[in-house]
Amino acid sequence: MLAKQPFERRILIAFVLMTVVVSGLFSLSIVAVVHFIEEHLVSQELSRELSETLREDISQGHAPRLDSSTRFFSSAHPEYAIPQAYEGLREGFNELFSGDEAYYVYVQQINGQTYMLVEDQEEFEARENALFNVVLAGFLLTVLAAWGLGLITARKVMAPVTRLAQQVRHRDQLHPLAPPLAPDYPDDEIGQLAAAFDSTLGQVRQSLERERLFTSDVSHELRTPLMVIASSCELLAEAPLAPREKEQVARIARACEEMRELVQTFLQLARDKSNAAAFVGDRSLASVAEEQATRWGALMQEKGLDFQMRIEGQDEGQYNATFLATVMANLLRNALHYTERGSVRLILERGAFRIEDSGAGIPVEQHEQIFQPFVRGPQARGEGLGLGLSLVKRICTKQGWKVSLQSEPGGGTRFRVELAAAS
Repeated sequence: MLAKQPFERRILIAFVLMTVVVSGLFSLSIVAVVHFIEEHLVSQELSRELSETLREDISQGHAPRLDSSTRFFSSAHPEYAIPQAYEGLREGFNELFSGDEAYYVYVQQINGQTYMLVEDQEEFEARENALFNVVLAGFLLTVLAAWGLGLITARKVMAPVTRLAQQVRHRDQLHPLAPPLAPDYPDDEIGQLAAAFDSTLGQVRQSLERERLFTSDVSHELRTPLMVIASSCELLAEAPLAPREKEQVARIARACEEMRELVQTFLQLARDKSNAAAFVGDRSLASVAEEQATRWGALMQEKGLDFQMRIEGQDEGQYNATFLATVMANLLRNALHYTERGSVRLILERGAFRIEDSGAGIPVEQHEQIFQPFVRGPQARGEGLGLGLSLVKRICTKQGWKVSLQSEPGGGTRFRVELAAAS
């Protein structure tokens, strides 16, 4: 339970507990020493007084000359008979309590006879209680002072850690112009932590920059050969070709269009979120869905599948056309590959869309893994590498969308994407 507390509170609790233990042991030591000294001094005093009484008074036949708080008893003298309450006490010092009264009883055995002095210790007990109250008050004040001092110390110790945490939390550390943190701290443990953070963050920045440049450069360089392929397909489509040859040309043209869309998607994914123009919403859900339904519906009908597009709710939001088309196309392609018979439905909702198929389904234990790169279902179809759903997840995360999956083996699959309209 203590490990779940904030670090500053743990320091305070440890400081106070240490003070309680040390101060408590010191207070108990004072009480023990007081009792020891009390027993030692009172024993000496009563032993001396009993010896003088026996030697100077009892042996001379005189009454004991004692003060009003001290009484003499003896088993050898009937007139000083020992009361029943004091019988059976051990030899030496004894301390008795009777209600609110307390007594010192000193017992001595001489020639088989018992002699004792009983002294009322009410006054000493009052002083002793006063001393114990002072010790208790000192203990409580020490604990209270330790709490205050520990609070100040904990805040002083945690101040640079809290400052470092706030600097890490409240600014964009991945920005290339963000200043390093280590120069703001001395060369101690906190400074070393800040330096380690700067070093790790620098490596992350370099890795992200390399990925961004690679994606941007590759996507940019692919545009030219894709334009050549697309224009060549257009020329071949107008030439007198056999039906099978025309089918192959159309297939190349579709693949070229898909690659062009992927290039555009990767270019936008490589851009920073601060570039708002790259993520502007310029298309409605219905228009993108109609375009994808026309494109994928024909392929599904060629496979013998029943494809339908339904509208269950009117959506007026505007979305990034590239991202929305890529997500929808990948999910439709996935349904096409994994559905051998039955139907595929594209259903539009208000602020969301669903793609349902009657295909092979996905085992429940693979629902989380299926969105990881290079992960394919147990009945992999097509020539993909398992990057389609990973790309869908990445785009949804970047856009603030939410993709969910419901599927069972043999029971079909339903993907649902909740959309957040772009500004």
